[in-house]
This record gives sequence, structure tokens and C-alpha cells, in this order.
Amino acid sequence: MKRHCLRAALLILSVSLFVCSQSIPAQLSDSQFWKLSTDSSEADGTFRSDNLLSNELYFQYVIPDLIKTAKPERIYLGVGPEQNFTYIAALKPKMAFIVDIRRGNLDLQLMYKAIFELSKDRADFVSMLFSKKRPDDLSEKSTAKDIFAAYSNVSRSEDLFNENLRKIVDHLKTKHGFGLSGDDVSGVGYVLRNFFQFGPAISYNSSTGGGFGGGGNRVSYADLMTASDQDGTTRSFLANEENYKFLKELETKNLLVPVIGNFSGPKAIRAVGRYLKEIGATVSAFYLSNVEDYLYREGSWKSFCENAATLPLDETSAFIRSVRGGRYGSGYGLNSDLGKMAAEVKACSSGGR
Repeated sequence: MKRHCLRAALLILSVSLFVCSQSIPAQLSDSQFWKLSTDSSEADGTFRSDNLLSNELYFQYVIPDLIKTAKPERIYLGVGPEQNFTYIAALKPKMAFIVDIRRGNLDLQLMYKAIFELSKDRADFVSMLFSKKRPDDLSEKSTAKDIFAAYSNVSRSEDLFNENLRKIVDHLKTKHGFGLSGDDVSGVGYVLRNFFQFGPAISYNSSTGGGFGGGGNRVSYADLMTASDQDGTTRSFLANEENYKFLKELETKNLLVPVIGNFSGPKAIRAVGRYLKEIGATVSAFYLSNVEDYLYREGSWKSFCENAATLPLDETSAFIRSVRGGRYGSGYGLNSDLGKMAAEVKACSSGGR
């Protein structure tokens, strides 16, 4: 009897130790996802543009160095729209957070989440994003250039747009049970309408009539998806089915969490940092775009640095930042560069003062 009790006690202890040793969740429930997003978020902020897609044509050039430095199966943080998906496909984190000052970006990310989950492959994804009927000759072996070339000959469909919008909203509100407000539903519709209106030629400036940023730079969605790194390797999240399916799985498991927050604000980054420490996770990379430019102008970069210092980091954790007048594109536009997170924020941490 004592032997049985001892075995039972050891079994209970081993199970307890196993539970306690769990770190990054394999999946979040719908309620956990929505709570994590909502509880980590700050009030809605403003930016000078809708920022529906990137205007950084050379952002893949940094990926070969990035994957040599930052470790996979950790945590990815980023800001803004779809370029995050390409970095995520390269780094293959176990979980990701997209922190952006605008609620409009959360609506954009929720739209993407639904489309990823509802689309079996890349060709279906592009069909739903732009409300164009899928061409018959596309397969999982099609390249990104094949896909966008095929869709260039397909007319958009208002009926398909309305059907897709209904499916997306229903998927988010009914299947997942997310507490979308009326403004969120309108926001998702606004984003999808822009992709429908401008098609694969949509650029950073399309929804604003060309009034913001980029000058004559009209990098299209098709350009971004068919771009490559400096050696000619195509690395976008639509470059191949492996990249796409990694994002689809991450989204389906509720492991890509959008958060509303100012980088220098009092809550969002710190809330993510607390959560990551609770689950014993470490940040692999943090994509900043060129947000630091705005923080310096506002005199709030130090607050961001202090926030970033609360994240769980090690010597391999990498900043990915966008800089103007860089190595590529004849000094025009934005280039990507890497920074060592732990070293850069050390002086801002409580232990570094």
C-alpha cells in the first residue's frame, strides 16, 4: 500500500513539475486571445496615415543576417502591417505580438487573421484579400510571381467583396466570439474595401490619395510579395506554401496577438513583457520600422527604451529597424538594419541606472 502511495505521490509530483515547466502556450483559446489583446492594449492613438501596407522594398535584405543572430521558437514583436508576416515566416517564433498605436492596425490584423484561417492556400488568400475569383491554373507550387501575374488578369467582384466581408466578420464575431465593437466592424470593412478598390497595385499612399510619406515611392503589394533579398531569394510570406502555412497555423492557434499601444506609452509593451516573463519566454526579435524617428522628434525615445528594457531578452535578441538613406536603392527610401536589444536598452533598465 505504501509503495502504491509513493508511486502515486511521485506521479503527482512529476505531473506538477511538468505543468510548472510549461512556458509558451501551444495554443490560446479564443477568450484567452481576446483578453490578452484587450488587457495589454492602451487607448486608441493616431498616426499620419492608414499604413495599410509597407513601403519598404528592401526589408528582406536583412533576413539572412537576422536568422543567423536571432533564435527561432521564441517570441516575435513588431509594429505595422504585413511585413511582420515575412519576418515571422523567417524566424518561426512560437508566438508573436503586433503592437501599434492605432486601433485601425488591430482591425487590419484581425482581417488578416480571418483570411489566413479561411484560406487553404496562398491563391485562396490572395483571392479573398482582393475579392477576385481564383484562377484555375494556380497550385501550391505556383510562385508568388505566378500568383500575382494570374490575378492581374482577373476583375474584382463587388459581390465577392460583400460575401468575403460577411464571412470575415462572422468568423471573428461568431466563430471566435471576439468582442468587436461597431467601430471595429467598420474598421475591418474599411481595410478590406481598400484592398478591393486598389487591388494588388495598392501602395502605402493609396488610401490617403498619395498625401503622406514615400514621395514618388509607390511600392505595391505585388512588389512586396514578389521581392527578394540581396541574393535573389524570395522570402515573403507568400513566396511559398511553407511560409504561408506557418502563418496560417500561428493565426489558427491564436498565437499572433495584436495590441494597441504607443511604444513610449505606459502600458502595452510592459504588459507584453510581464506576460512573457510569466510564461518563461524570451524575445527573439522586435521589428520597429522607423517608429524611433517619431519618438526622437517627440522626445519620448527614453520612455520607449525603458519599456523595451522590461522585456525578457538575451544577447541574441535583435531589433529590426528601418533607416533612411541606407545601403540599397541608391540611398532612397527605407532600408533595414539590426541592433542588439539587450545592449541597447541596458542603460534604460532599472539595473542599468
